[in-house]
Amino acid sequence: MQKISYLNLPNCIRLTNGEVEIIVTTDVGPRVLHYAFVGGENILGLHPEAKVETALGKSKPYGGHRLWIAPENMPNSYAPDNTPVEYVFDQAKNSVRLVQPIETVTKTQKEITVTLDEKQSNVWINHRITNCGGEEIKLAAWALTIMRGGGEALIPNEPFAPYSGETLLPVRNLTVWSYTDFSDSRWRFDKDFIRLQVDENKPEPQKIGVLNKQGWAKYRIGDLEFTKCFDFIEDAIYPDMNSNTELYTAGDFIEIESLAPLKKLAPGDSTEHLEHWELKRKVKDK
Repeated sequence: MQKISYLNLPNCIRLTNGEVEIIVTTDVGPRVLHYAFVGGENILGLHPEAKVETALGKSKPYGGHRLWIAPENMPNSYAPDNTPVEYVFDQAKNSVRLVQPIETVTKTQKEITVTLDEKQSNVWINHRITNCGGEEIKLAAWALTIMRGGGEALIPNEPFAPYSGETLLPVRNLTVWSYTDFSDSRWRFDKDFIRLQVDENKPEPQKIGVLNKQGWAKYRIGDLEFTKCFDFIEDAIYPDMNSNTELYTAGDFIEIESLAPLKKLAPGDSTEHLEHWELKRKVKDK
């Protein structure tokens, strides 16, 4: 572990295994700000000037990776997290746990634990939300990763099977928002993937959600390929018309989002959501 200043945030922590490096901050968040091959360019996108004014104050995405509450709600999902977080470093596991103060309005507490494997690029990001209030609440952990602009996000399609008496029923949903426009040139649909290209010259937002039974999504830019993996839980109910994977873009801003199932939390209960990240040199495109 190395304490560094990064993105004008003086209290950041760098983990590395010699192959990749990951940087988190303890000044705000919890946030992951940087993920790259050592000496290479950050695959995560940083937007330190972005902000949303809410009834609860100024909400800032900063960039990188964060944890929100789903379903999306204004202002509760945008509760500002601009204050320092506590951290615990586990040297044996090359892991750091970031714990946010209890949110005064939602009465929840968010945690992210980042664990870097001793070799290769494997990173595990565990997300935890605890109900610290006095009443039962229903929510889902929502993990949002902002990627560096200029690339393409991909959600895998379900395995193709030809029409027959065995394929009469649908295999998954596709959720759209009022501003989703499939005539937009950033979208591309092929046999293997739903693709969303980043275009800094198109500020109009686009978003979709799917029930992704494959449990992974990718981002490709230049010679890099980022993959995040997560569990698909059969028969669970997910937010947003049963979506566990969502893509959102607006200009040079794109997010790959995974969601946990909706869960009722009694006071003191928690929900967790685990992602596995991997960074590779880009394989041959399909």
